Amino acid sequence: MEKEVSHQLEIIKENAIDLISEEELIEKIETSLREKRALRVKIGFDPTAKDLHLGHMVLLRKLKKLQDLGHYIYFIVGDFTAQIGDPSGKKELRPVLERHQIEENAKTYTEQAFKILDRHKTKIIFNSEWYKKMKLSDFLPLLSKYTVARMLERDDFSQRMEMKKPLSILEFIYPLIQGFDSVKISADIEFGGSDQKFNLIVGRHLQEVFHQPSQVIVTMPLLVGLDGKNKMSKSLGNYIGITETPTSMFGKIMSISDELMWDYFRLLTDCDLEEVRKMHPKEAKLLLAEMITSFFYSSFIGKEEREKFERVFSQREIPEDIPVYKVDTSRVNLIDVLYKIQMVSSRNEARRLLTQGGITCRDVPIYQQTMEVPSEGVVLKIGKRRFLKITPASSEKN
Repeated sequence: MEKEVSHQLEIIKENAIDLISEEELIEKIETSLREKRALRVKIGFDPTAKDLHLGHMVLLRKLKKLQDLGHYIYFIVGDFTAQIGDPSGKKELRPVLERHQIEENAKTYTEQAFKILDRHKTKIIFNSEWYKKMKLSDFLPLLSKYTVARMLERDDFSQRMEMKKPLSILEFIYPLIQGFDSVKISADIEFGGSDQKFNLIVGRHLQEVFHQPSQVIVTMPLLVGLDGKNKMSKSLGNYIGITETPTSMFGKIMSISDELMWDYFRLLTDCDLEEVRKMHPKEAKLLLAEMITSFFYSSFIGKEEREKFERVFSQREIPEDIPVYKVDTSRVNLIDVLYKIQMVSSRNEARRLLTQGGITCRDVPIYQQTMEVPSEGVVLKIGKRRFLKITPASSEKN
């Protein structure tokens, strides 16, 4: 059992930011294995927009791994809490969504989630299921469980008070309402983004008040969006939706910065990062875009989008009046060619360019000194701005 506990603990802790607490988690895993009972794992999303995006994928991939371990996911669709609006990380008063907007947004949430989760190990619950039945007299005692002082321990609440920004009573009680969901399903573990830590802790405390075992809290990193600054969000327009067309998805991933790409690899794939870092950044990004597009569509479509991108976008960088070097053989030594036509000052400079990935063909680095020359010729990019076309002397096109 000890080996299996360590294995599950390692999977749960991977990339996690907060774990409250590890001792309790170990105990829950041990009980689960001993009693052959799946842990109740809670995740909640408010349907404030129609589509899930890659930011949600960070959490959903983690939950799928727990399903593979035999645990059960309680997917809470916050159709009631969405009417309030989660104030986490917000510096302004959130607009209240109309009921019809929420219902429209929620329609596709579950099917989108099943692009990642196993539907046979997932229970979808709309939290309006219990809140619609609650009377005011049932709800008021819930409000007595937390003090104003404790709520103001939350940074975004205290900051808005200091800045004299509006803070509605609805936003103030949001953590209580979200936390009560944990009580209703008797959650063993709750996952959320790092900005959800306060809300998750409230759920943990409410379980104690209602004499339930406290849920373990696991928070995950927030995926930064296309702007390279803020967390991925539809409201900010910096998102990559999981239902976007393959071409749009592939192109957006290729637009992220090289620095940000490594976080995407870490949080959205199971790649060996040490191996990926050995690749040229452009080649690595093409791999990332192909992998994610393939995940949501198929390996054939992922490969097709990669070929299309390389064909359409990479070729746009090539000027029309580039120098042409004609050869009589099908193989050439790049160091000799570059030095002979004086594109480098020395053979050592040519070797350095090769070693550092500074010579590319369709944005893919070339590291070998010798290369095959296809019948239609090949265009090389030397450094950042110089180009050279190598073509067979017998080619009629040249």
